[in-house]
Amino acid sequence: MGFCARKGMGINMSKGIIKKVAGPLVIAEGMRDANMYDVVRVSGQRLIGEIIEIHGDKASIQVYEETSGIGPGEIVESTNNPLSVELGPGLLGSIFDGIQRPLVDIMNAIGNNLSRGVDILSLSRSAKWHFEPQVNSGDYVEAGDIIGKVNETEIILHKIMIPVGIKGVIKTINEGDYTIEDIICVVEAEDGTLIDVTMLQRWPVRIGRPYKEKLSPDKPLVTGQRVIDCLFPIAKGGVAAVPGPFGSGKTVVQHQLAKWAEADVVVYIGCGERGNEMTDVLNEFPELKDPKTGHSLMKRTVLIANTSDMPVAAREASIYVGITIAEYFRDMGYSVALMADSTSRWAEALREMSGRLEEMPGEEGYPAYLGSRLAQFYERAGKVISLGKDNREGTLSVIGAISPPGGDISEPVSQATLRIVKVFWGLDSNLAYKRHFPAINWLTSYSLYADKMGKWFNSNINECWTAQRARFMRLLSDEAELEEIVKLVGIDALSPPERLKLESARSIREDFLHQDAFHEVDTYTSLYKQYKMMELILKFYDETVEAIKHGATVESLVKLPIKEKIGRFKYTPNENVDDEYNLIIQSIKEQVDKLLVQEEEV
Repeated sequence: MGFCARKGMGINMSKGIIKKVAGPLVIAEGMRDANMYDVVRVSGQRLIGEIIEIHGDKASIQVYEETSGIGPGEIVESTNNPLSVELGPGLLGSIFDGIQRPLVDIMNAIGNNLSRGVDILSLSRSAKWHFEPQVNSGDYVEAGDIIGKVNETEIILHKIMIPVGIKGVIKTINEGDYTIEDIICVVEAEDGTLIDVTMLQRWPVRIGRPYKEKLSPDKPLVTGQRVIDCLFPIAKGGVAAVPGPFGSGKTVVQHQLAKWAEADVVVYIGCGERGNEMTDVLNEFPELKDPKTGHSLMKRTVLIANTSDMPVAAREASIYVGITIAEYFRDMGYSVALMADSTSRWAEALREMSGRLEEMPGEEGYPAYLGSRLAQFYERAGKVISLGKDNREGTLSVIGAISPPGGDISEPVSQATLRIVKVFWGLDSNLAYKRHFPAINWLTSYSLYADKMGKWFNSNINECWTAQRARFMRLLSDEAELEEIVKLVGIDALSPPERLKLESARSIREDFLHQDAFHEVDTYTSLYKQYKMMELILKFYDETVEAIKHGATVESLVKLPIKEKIGRFKYTPNENVDDEYNLIIQSIKEQVDKLLVQEEEV
């Protein structure tokens, strides 16, 4: 299955005549020679579209641009090629629209307003890249083998791979400066045919890129967000959903993950969200420094912007374009994180096209195939052994935001997603109104990776990690039950140990789970520091439980000065963590003992 070569755009085109235009849907006759998912050019304005349904010689086409002014009788031409993305050096740091048109190049060519029918190639044909071969003439190569490298950015080494469908012996390969269309290598196939290899590949977006084997994820994707890493971890190669109502912080969570997740490459898809949110990304990411390298975060990021004011049909294509680019970097052996914000807007595009096609609607008007389309998208995530002789491992983690109307996760998109993903970070509007961010509800969220990732945390951070996490979860759960009692009969009905549980749970919420995304220290917390924070909170709880048994009062214990120091520990820079931790541990014991002496004297 080789998709590296493409038929000529003007050769053997199937032509048809427009019979009907309904918004982004165009129906054309005379398209008997066309195929499903072929890219077409609509009318004299050469609008880009894709065939999504064929009946006899009638083709239904979803057009990825505004169709106003287009009418019956105009020509439709099929390119006889599926919607494909261009893969090669030049992807990183780029900003594309939903069908991989480079927005910066379009702006430079025609100005700030996106005109219809613009035909600008996705990757630059004039930029030259220094290619360094990793193999020699006479070597046998097959699909997926790395034949050379290009220093695309200061952070990421772009590995040039043999395209799918090619194998044979290398006849020539040369180091030098080349454009992505220049021949860098010639391979002699088994039948003697000479095949030219360039740095440019094309791949149909609706077909997942092949690999040798899919593996079970065994390492966490470290995000630096405490509520995620500690309570609801996601694996490298895992899938997660972030549903939440308007204003609950979905986009900020996505931004935080894009900035800090332990991924080599980030693909961020702004799919149908507001333009100002995408503007924030475009303004922030070039300014942010990668914590590992000190270079701009954009050097390892690909942005796909298809905001709510851009054509609806292109939303449907945008997530496939994004995940195909992500799979390409996964195949190089990198850890890739893909953020889709939000899949609800993508599902709305599906619903609109389904309605115009007059298909039988499913629940709430969504098409009956909504669940299978979502599954096809999320199933492309995972940890894999890539094609090629070196058996390199790559991971693709997918995090999809969901925007359920009114925050009701019983609606079809949320429910269909929850049947697929293994991590659910449920955002809560009540927490958001209380200014508790990230507003992930610890009582409704879950991670099916928690047990497996717990073994990694125990081995690599501290053997007590899972035990401490379990104690946190128990205290938070107990707090919810005790709060119900307090609402009914008041706090005086609780025993001192129960009131202490409430105070400790409050400390977990305010001092650990609450995290300031805009504070230079608190925005990211290393796993080592997270464990130290857990230890401090639980150490204080254990000491105060003992103090209660010896006659101390809850009121006097919670007023101890050390409690404020525990709360401010999260703002301690990494280089001072150990010193501050030792100081607080020592002070907890001293202050509790001193209080007991004072209580006895009284």
